[in-house]
Amino acid sequence: MSDIIKEIEAEQLKETVNEFHVGDTVKVYGKIKEGNRERIQVFEGVVLKRQGGSNRETFTVRKTSNGIGVEKTWPLHSPNVEKIEVVRRGKVRRAKLTYLRQRVGKKAKVKELVK
Repeated sequence: MSDIIKEIEAEQLKETVNEFHVGDTVKVYGKIKEGNRERIQVFEGVVLKRQGGSNRETFTVRKTSNGIGVEKTWPLHSPNVEKIEVVRRGKVRRAKLTYLRQRVGKKAKVKELVK
């Protein structure tokens, strides 16, 4: 039974997914449907966490809009996610950056990874 489920899940995976990690600043190009029209809206912010696996994998992006923190969770292999563009790499030592929710201003920034 699990082989059948794995086959179905493998069909739903995207062929190419940009590599990004927790702490990276990314632009997520998401499809939004308004009535009978469809458009693409960009959501730019810091990746707080990635969780799940296979076709159920999701990632959470946080940005501040007009001084208010906004978080959005996206399914990685969803057809509503057009593409994910990495703006800058972040230097972090944790898998989940939930502590950024309590930080404001410069403290809420993630250091840039320099290679």
